[in-house]
Amino acid sequence: MEIRPILSALLRNKTGPILVAVQVALSLGILANALHIVQVRQAVSARASGIANEADVFTVQVRRLQKGNHQEQLAAQHRETDTLRAVPGVLSVASTSQMPLSRSGNYTGVATDRKQFKSTLTTSTFVTADSLVKTWGLQLVDGRDFLPAEVLEVDENTSNEFPKVAIITRQQGEKLWPGAASFVGKTFYFGVGDDARDARVVGVVERLQSPNAQIGERGEFSTMVPTRLTGDDASVYTLRAEPGQLDRVVKEAEAALRASSPTPVIVKVKTMVELRRDRYRADNALAWMLVTVSVLLLLITSSGIVGMASLWVTQRRKQIGVRRALGARRLDILRYFITENVMITSVGVGAGVLLALGLNQLLVSQLEMARLPAGYLIAGAGVFWALGIAAVYGPAWRAASISPATATRSA
Repeated sequence: MEIRPILSALLRNKTGPILVAVQVALSLGILANALHIVQVRQAVSARASGIANEADVFTVQVRRLQKGNHQEQLAAQHRETDTLRAVPGVLSVASTSQMPLSRSGNYTGVATDRKQFKSTLTTSTFVTADSLVKTWGLQLVDGRDFLPAEVLEVDENTSNEFPKVAIITRQQGEKLWPGAASFVGKTFYFGVGDDARDARVVGVVERLQSPNAQIGERGEFSTMVPTRLTGDDASVYTLRAEPGQLDRVVKEAEAALRASSPTPVIVKVKTMVELRRDRYRADNALAWMLVTVSVLLLLITSSGIVGMASLWVTQRRKQIGVRRALGARRLDILRYFITENVMITSVGVGAGVLLALGLNQLLVSQLEMARLPAGYLIAGAGVFWALGIAAVYGPAWRAASISPATATRSA
């Protein structure tokens, strides 16, 4: 089939084709970036926190209405820990100052030299008197866990004492000492200057996300230090339950804490499943919204192509009848309209690719988004070519079914 007559016909009536091409371009530009954002968000929300079998892990915050002094708080913490360990179905208990994905925690700047003017990175600091490695099932890739003798008992109101050992994540070690074969035994500093507090690395875990679980390497910078803190009216514990026993263990643990305390306490429980869901609630909502917008764009674009093709068929009934009278087959008419639509869609796809790249560049520069992979553009182009053919097929088939006598009478 000659392309020149089709192109000539399009140039004589440019408004309709231009509108369809613009619609395709806008849809492709938006759709490619929307689906890319959805994929990125889903990948982020599926990231491993470092905690093994999150569905079996939960946290308990115990707030005492009577605060007590240093010794009384230490006694309360030991009593609460023993109470929780005695609950049937509890595999492990550890105190902690914060939880991954909780969106609330402590962050500290760290450096490899006191003389640095600014910190090398900012790490989330998990303070524990027990083994978070055991309770959370963290993957220890080098070194060891904390020893009981290394756990300090510190009253935050009267002491500035700080532990001398720490366990860090592999990602943090690579940022502090690039190219080092091992990070165990190396010293780093909390803060900079003369007041910076030194700590020696005794262990390295593969992964432990921060409370905010930031995108990129920042979400993997975490440090654990062995300390039992007093001075606050609340303590936080994290527990691992036997598989499938979480709901029962949560209820019994809460009841046991209330029953064992000689004074009134407020107990709050949160599971890791709930923490993950709350952390990524906005990301998942955005993903669903973008999927909805993408589906609507496809429906609107296909409706526009169908409507425009139907209008062209109506306007060309006489022309179709004449061609049929001159011997044109149904296949010729069908192929004409499909070829015409492919040409219009191709112009829209070309413009849409440029628009998608421009929009992605804006997102990269302003929102630190990832670059748009070429696969999204190729897939998007294929979708709109297929959509254009599918949308025009019905009107084109009706056009091919018009008999010469009917077309000339209606003209």
